Amino acid sequence: MRRQRPIRRKLMLGGLLVFLMVALLSASSFLGTYSYRRLVRALSSRAAELPLASDLDECVATLRLVHARALSGDASALAPAPPELPVLSMPVVADEDDEEASRSDPGPCSAPFVAVLARTSEALDAYRVELDEGEVDNVPFGDRNRERETARRIAASLGRIRGAIGESAFSSGVEVERLRGITPDLGQLAALSATLPSFLQEHLHDLSSEVRTGYRTLIITTWAAAMASALILASLGVLTYRWVFRPLRLLGYGSRRVAAGDFAYRLNLDSRDEMADLAEALNDMTERFQEVRDDLDRQVQLRTREVIRSEQLASVGFLAAGVAHEINNPLASIAMCAESLETRLAGLASEDEEARVARRYLELIQNEAFRCKGITEKLLDFSRLGEVRRQPTAMIPLIRDVADMLRHVGRFAGRSIDIDDGPEVLVMVNPQEIKQVVLNLLVNALDCVEDSGRVRVTVRRSGESVVATFADNGCGMTEEVLEHLFEPFFTRRKAGQGTGLGLSIVHRIVVDHGGRIEAESEGPGTGAIFRVTLPLADVPGVGPRRGTSTLARNPDSPARAA
Repeated sequence: MRRQRPIRRKLMLGGLLVFLMVALLSASSFLGTYSYRRLVRALSSRAAELPLASDLDECVATLRLVHARALSGDASALAPAPPELPVLSMPVVADEDDEEASRSDPGPCSAPFVAVLARTSEALDAYRVELDEGEVDNVPFGDRNRERETARRIAASLGRIRGAIGESAFSSGVEVERLRGITPDLGQLAALSATLPSFLQEHLHDLSSEVRTGYRTLIITTWAAAMASALILASLGVLTYRWVFRPLRLLGYGSRRVAAGDFAYRLNLDSRDEMADLAEALNDMTERFQEVRDDLDRQVQLRTREVIRSEQLASVGFLAAGVAHEINNPLASIAMCAESLETRLAGLASEDEEARVARRYLELIQNEAFRCKGITEKLLDFSRLGEVRRQPTAMIPLIRDVADMLRHVGRFAGRSIDIDDGPEVLVMVNPQEIKQVVLNLLVNALDCVEDSGRVRVTVRRSGESVVATFADNGCGMTEEVLEHLFEPFFTRRKAGQGTGLGLSIVHRIVVDHGGRIEAESEGPGTGAIFRVTLPLADVPGVGPRRGTSTLARNPDSPARAA
């Protein structure tokens, strides 16, 4: 059995492919967007760090200038820190013409050493805060360990300087001797602060090489996602064609061919889903419709032959009725004259040869006249129409009576008639006519078998009908004989041994009773089977009985008298 793949699962697979394609494209897009965001955040953080590093470097430079002034004997540089510290900035001297203006406006370099030292500490604190707040993991040049180590060393240098000048210097001023001892620390402080911007410059210089791997990976990932999405889209298109459009096209094509009358066409879908089930159902429907059409054709042909046969029977009936009436009178006259002549010749001498010849001829004339009269009577029986009284009749006893009568016929000696026992069934028929049917069928069967042949009769109930089967092991029949078997005047016996009306009369009687008769044979030498189907009698209150014949209940029946 083929494994089923429902359309629901196929739709789920298609939806999964679409989801995978959207996920790949979305992932590549989000990856590029977040990479760009990381780079912008890193640059923004570094941009905020650079002014603070420059400010710290300027404060250190100013601190060294004030230290130099203090060592040169400038008393203002040794003064204590004022209550409000001035804003410090690097002095810028454009040229010699501005030197005089610079002296008249000393700027931050004229501030006390301790004030500049305090401003430097504040600038360092601001820079360290920015380092901590701007720390971002997994971003370009996000490693700030060197900056943090340098700031720690700057803070240590400032701490040594503060410890060297003492805490009292902020309130009472700085001693010159103490300032001399911090010169190495100031040089180290200047060197450390000068390296801070260089770190950022190195990071920016290394940015291209650091980001190169990232953006190459991003480009490859984006291309891979695009190609994978294109492949998924192509696969989805192929699957949609194979699972949806191709089956629908084949179903439409097959439906049009069947509608055009090509009932031999069969759909073949290998999709193994509901569409394949629909194709199989359409094939079954087409096959069933073809069988119904063929059966209807056979029935039409059969009914056509029956109509032709009925027309032939009607024509023969009208002809037989007229011919029989016209012939009966001359035949009666011939028979009566022959009988009268035979009476007259009875008084002549029996030894007279001429008298004996005349009596033999008269006897032949009478026999042939009565034979012709019998034929005309059959013709009259064949053409007789009208309603016949019908009554419930037991089928098996009727057949037994006919069989018992035929067993005493000399020409059937040695041939057996077997009647299978079974439950008694009643049919609504005219007993005389049905007895004629049974008689004709048994006589034909006995004539077809050899001297030791057998005829077997079975009666059974089939629904609301009774089926009587007459089977023999005789000479059998060809297809041509079966086709014309019930036509009037059709016979395969030798000339003068049959009129060909027996089975036609049987067919008419059975049809008039609302039944049917069927004949079959596998070919010459294989025997023949006749099936007579008659309607079952509906007699309320009468149960099945065995051994009681309608003929016995009706001793005056003409059939029994026969």
